[in-house]
Parts: sequence; C-alpha cells; structure tokens
Amino acid sequence: MSAAAHLRTIKGLEVRVFGEPMSFWERNMPLGMLLRSAWTATEIASPGRDLTLEAYQESSGERFSKPVPVENFIRYGQWYQQHAVPDLDRRSVERVESDGKGFRLTLADGESFTSRRVIVAVGIGAFTWRPPEFANLPVALASHSSEHHDFHRFAGKSILVVGGGQSALESAALMHEAGANVEVAARTQNIHWLQGWASTTLHYGLGSIIKGLLYAPTDVGPAGLSQLCARPNLVRLLPRMLQDKLSKRAVQPAGAQWLVPRLKDVPIHLGRTVTSVAQVGERVTVKLDDRTERTVDHVLLGTGYRVDISRYKFLAPDLVASINRANGYPKLREGMETSVTGLHFLGAPAVWSLGPLMQFVSGARYAGKTLTRHVTENKL
Repeated sequence: MSAAAHLRTIKGLEVRVFGEPMSFWERNMPLGMLLRSAWTATEIASPGRDLTLEAYQESSGERFSKPVPVENFIRYGQWYQQHAVPDLDRRSVERVESDGKGFRLTLADGESFTSRRVIVAVGIGAFTWRPPEFANLPVALASHSSEHHDFHRFAGKSILVVGGGQSALESAALMHEAGANVEVAARTQNIHWLQGWASTTLHYGLGSIIKGLLYAPTDVGPAGLSQLCARPNLVRLLPRMLQDKLSKRAVQPAGAQWLVPRLKDVPIHLGRTVTSVAQVGERVTVKLDDRTERTVDHVLLGTGYRVDISRYKFLAPDLVASINRANGYPKLREGMETSVTGLHFLGAPAVWSLGPLMQFVSGARYAGKTLTRHVTENKL
C-alpha cells in the first residue's frame, strides 16, 4: 500500500494494486499481541506524511497505548488503505509469468492482463520455517506461531513453545494467560531483552539528543548500528561479510522487556535443542539434548521465517529461475529491481541486498522513495 501511494505521485503512471489489505496481520497475528517497534517505526509511510498514527487517531477518535496493540494497528492499516489506495482490487494474483515484453498476470477469477512492471510486496507468509524434526507431525500437534489468531483454544492444554525470539516468547505469554500449561525451550544461552530503561527512555521522551545520535526513528538495530541500518544505500556498499554480520546483529532473537513479568510463571529452558519428536496417540513426545523429555498436547514453533522467493507459488518457475538469487533472496539492483527488468521485490526478500530495515514496517519509506525515483527515471 505504501509503495502504491508513492508510485501514484508519478503523473501518467497507471498503478493497479491487488490483494487483501492487512490480511496477514488480521489472520496470522494473535489477539492481544503488542507491536514491539517504537511509535515512529509503526507508522506506514505515505508520500505526504499525512497518514500517520496521530492522524488516524484524530480521524477515528480511537486512542491506544504504546506499544501499539495489533488490533489497533490493523484498523490503522485499513484506514490507510481507504485513503491511499481506495480502488484496491481484492482479487488475488494466481500467476505471474514473463511474456517477452513484460509480464502476464492471471487473477483468481481467470482474468489476465499484461504489465511492463510488477512490484512484489506480499509479505512473509510463504516463508514460515518448520524445523525438519517436526516435518512428519500433523498441524494438530505441531504448528507455527503464525498459524493462530486466538490462543484460547489451548486453555487447559500442555504446550511446549520452541524458540527464543519475540514471537515465541509473546506466544508463550498469551497462551499462559489463556489458561494453557506452557514451557519454553530455546537454543540461545540467554534471552536478549529489549525495551529496557535505556531504550524506553530514548524512544519515549527523555534524552532526545542522545536518541538522535544513537537511534534512527526506524528503530531497527542497537545503538549506533541503528543509524547505519536506516541507510540501505550505505549498507549495500559494505562488503558481503559485513552486511551479513550487520543483519545478524541487528535482528537477533530478542524479547520485549514488558514480557518479563508476564513470563515469570512460565519455565524457560535455555541452551536446549530438540533431538527427536514422536507422535504418541493424540499427543507428542519431545526429547531435548539434555536427555530430558516431555509429552505435551501441542508444540508451538516460534521458529521464524526463511526467505525463499521460489515459495511464492504465484511466480512461474521459469521466471524464478531467471532471477539472480543468493540463498533464496533476489539480488536487487537500483530501485529494488531484480535481474529481470521490470520485476521488483519489497519487504523481507530485499534484506540480502539492502539490509535488515527492509523486513520491517519502517522500511516502507525507503522502499517507496527509491522505487518511485527509479520508475520515474526508467519508464519502460
């Protein structure tokens, strides 16, 4: 939506947008979730900077806290769509293939048309990572954290949550609060907690001068590195090894500080890996590397996402094969364009080329600006 809003500032350019607005947030994020990002990094970028969280609150009369509850963010995103892309077409794109001069797109109802450019900005839903140990277990026994909108269905059940990042930890808290018997197993030796005193102070009031020096408003990365992450054009100039180290340091698994009291009654086993799993009737037995085991009703996988654009089923295989890639990521040129002229990727697929900012909401401002500039300068 942000990319479309920016592109529509180009005179004479026809922009069509397809898809369900905020659908992944609405269907795959749990009720009660709070956004970990700071207020400045939660705003969806608009070219006129007028579709802000403050503008939404003023327009709707709705007030919400910091951190922002996911339900409020969803309604904000829907309000953004109504203002920035009111003619959005909710039909899904079933196929994108090259036609020699550009691309042929086929919609769910069979309609097809051609376009000289295609902007892929469909999110991370296709990239959920399910460790191979759980490959043979049915979803009823082991599911990814993104597969649930309401954890109350697990009330009274015994649950093992695998993972040590925000998704795993917040899911554990929400399940515990919904009445489940929860424990967490994570490979990390220590939970990295964010939004402590220093971060909260810098983001939400005091120390504005220090904040400006150490933290970019995009809110991605620790002090100092935050300013580098906010500048993708500089990140892409770094040697590959440094880019990889930057991404790993900036987005390491971590949990929000406000989860600590909510998890005080949830056992967390650190430095542990799963060695085997087995279905036992309608339950599952999980063995850990410390030779302990537990039989639970369900395993929740807070194991994150792994980008591989071949998992976007709407992309024709021969089109994917023609894209220069690295570990599943497209190698992007100026304007977030792939090696296939006219084909662009926004969001998480752009991380390998432009750094960790791209996988967050706050990366939309850079994406919208650079895409618009490139299309303006290189009209097909």
